[in-house]
Amino acid sequence: MKPALKSLSAKWLAVYAVAYMVFLYAPVILLPMFAFNNATVISFPLTGFTTQWFEVLWQTEALHGAVRNSLIVGLSSAVLSTILGACAARAAARYRFPAKRGIMSFIMLPLVLPEIIVAVALLVLLMQLGMPLSLATVVLGHVLICTPFSIAILNSAFQGLDQSLEEASYDLGESRWGTFRRVVLPLVMPGVVSSLLITFTISLDEFIIAFFLTGTEVTLPVYIWSQLRFPGKLPSVMALGTILLALSVLLLILAEWFRRRAARKQGIEASATGGFA
Repeated sequence: MKPALKSLSAKWLAVYAVAYMVFLYAPVILLPMFAFNNATVISFPLTGFTTQWFEVLWQTEALHGAVRNSLIVGLSSAVLSTILGACAARAAARYRFPAKRGIMSFIMLPLVLPEIIVAVALLVLLMQLGMPLSLATVVLGHVLICTPFSIAILNSAFQGLDQSLEEASYDLGESRWGTFRRVVLPLVMPGVVSSLLITFTISLDEFIIAFFLTGTEVTLPVYIWSQLRFPGKLPSVMALGTILLALSVLLLILAEWFRRRAARKQGIEASATGGFA
């Protein structure tokens, strides 16, 4: 390709990247703008700076209960999905078994299925089994959604392991469990932490499955949806959205840092294992 065409392509690519970022993040920027705006109406021009909408959050008991429920669901989903993801990623990286590719593709299927289809299917199944809707059913749904993400994160960590380290541990008389605990787990621990952070973030923000499977104890996204019917509640919802946005970004940054740390620990280029940045 000629230098002039390369320069033109680079310029158009830069324009496209800027336009894409503006389209993607412009609505997000509006959250903190209106969260600190001293008006109950979400519109321009802004009337002044205030922190009263954040103070309202501390005085809302229903919100505190929703946050507590979301933390319970998020932590439970993160731990369970990471355990299941570690088992699947370990098996995929270390062993050969019949229909391996088909089984792994089937496990990863929730990544491409519409969440509303999954939610309705789970709701029908739980109703047929006679299980009451509760936080436990929400955890089951979130584990189903989060496990493929955990596998995608941990697969690169297990794939990068040097099997000679395990063989050396066996030769020294260590058992399989001891080898996993003393050799394998410390090497993949940054990936495990990254999986916990990502799955917790996904569970914390997930709405559709929680909406269909929750009972009387609502999670935070369901609570936010219920508040959108009241115009006077919108500023406090904006404030809550700002806090969730900052928390999600922080967790994603930490997860990517741990993923890159795991890649460096195993002598792999961070960009070669995918990731979030």
